[in-house]
Amino acid sequence: MPGVVLEFIDTAAIIRFNRPASRNSLSSRTLTGLDSIFSEATSRSDVRAIIFTGTDDVFASGADIRELAKLDQVSARAFSERGQRLFQRIADAPQLTVAAINGYCMGGALDLSLACDVRLAAGSAIFAHPGSQLGIITGWGGTQRLPRLIGKSRALELFFTGRRFSAAEALRIGLISAIEDSVLDAAIKFSRKTKKEAADCSATPHVTSN
Repeated sequence: MPGVVLEFIDTAAIIRFNRPASRNSLSSRTLTGLDSIFSEATSRSDVRAIIFTGTDDVFASGADIRELAKLDQVSARAFSERGQRLFQRIADAPQLTVAAINGYCMGGALDLSLACDVRLAAGSAIFAHPGSQLGIITGWGGTQRLPRLIGKSRALELFFTGRRFSAAEALRIGLISAIEDSVLDAAIKFSRKTKKEAADCSATPHVTSN
């Protein structure tokens, strides 16, 4: 699929964003590929966990700004609703869903990670919701999920300023559950737990090193 790769390791499905030339932006074509691959992963009875990750130093960088610039009122609403439906499917998946955030996680990519059950990050990961700097606001559920996770005041500050923040700050405010040296390996290991066990473990933030 365009920009998205699916592989299976043990009982985990690994969904990897792979558009390095565009910093793994979540274009319309990428969303189509993600939708199809996610459906394939959730339909398999042997898959207990679905892990999202990126390539190089980027998890994903949100919607494609060039596409956004071409949207009118009607198409913008449709694009927003499309992302909301897909991310709600991720939130409702019967499998454990894990965001293995290997690098930059921006805008819509942060919304995607918020739809997951668990978020793990590399120490070099960088987060932001930069829409306010472009005169827009995220349309894929982040305005609802982020305040529920880290509190209204912190979420509003991040939305209003659009500033970047580190994995260490993300851990401190409860956005992620752990910082890992090898985040994908850690996510695969984590995925071997049951969904209930994983939820219990994610309640205590920690930093690990190999």
